[in-house]
Amino acid sequence: MPIVHRPFEFQIGPVTVTGFGIAVLAAFVIAQIISQRELQRRGHLREAAAIPDLILAAVVGTLVGGKLYYAGIVTHDWRDLFGRAGFVFWGGFIGSVLACWLVIKREKMSFERFADVAGIAIAAGYSVGRTGCWAVGDDYGRPWDGPLAVMFPEGAPPSSAQVLRDMFGIPIPEGVAPQTVLAVHPTQLYETALGFVMFLLLWRQRNHRHAEGWLFGLYMVLAGAERFLIEFFRAKDDRFFGPLTLAQVIALCICAVGIWWMQSRRHPTSGEHAITARQPA
Repeated sequence: MPIVHRPFEFQIGPVTVTGFGIAVLAAFVIAQIISQRELQRRGHLREAAAIPDLILAAVVGTLVGGKLYYAGIVTHDWRDLFGRAGFVFWGGFIGSVLACWLVIKREKMSFERFADVAGIAIAAGYSVGRTGCWAVGDDYGRPWDGPLAVMFPEGAPPSSAQVLRDMFGIPIPEGVAPQTVLAVHPTQLYETALGFVMFLLLWRQRNHRHAEGWLFGLYMVLAGAERFLIEFFRAKDDRFFGPLTLAQVIALCICAVGIWWMQSRRHPTSGEHAITARQPA
């Protein structure tokens, strides 16, 4: 029997607290803790003290970038800028990087130094944040009858035959009533697990001896590969490139940029430094 999912939310007076909101808050908190402590471990105390400002910039960049991507590229309806739905990861990622870059340059600090710990923090935050998608029942996958299949009768939107057909273009077997709730891949949990694997891999490389920033390139390669794989299981309506989704095309571009970035940061050049750490791995 498939697992039947129910959204996680509760009331505090007139305010509805959702699992998504809790997960997003926890994601940014864990990202701040990891990046701040890693910079302190490396002896970069000024940069560590600037992390709260960068987290704020990342929050703003994520919200703005995610909504612009959703309204401008996915739905082509700018009214969706003001809705609760539609925080797309790649848009949020690009927006947060740009926002943080602006703050770092304004403060005349090294973007590469922050980037080297950012990959670790983003991977951890991503793993935590994806539990929020599970909590509200969105970003699920295509129909599936495997042992971990999940039905989302109260998902956002429900995983009904009609929704999967009309919103995501997924063919529904003949004879299935439109209101039938179908079991699907729990891709939110796949991404949570893969995000944690990315974090572990990056954490093991935190004492690399390349130029500062190299680790962010590795993050981009891992994040691009993870998203490219997951998209084959997701229920999506943006397969504009044959069997590939727009998110997969962006993922391939992110991978390519990551490979270039790793190569360019492979060896410290004149005036640059390899990372330094006061404590052993």
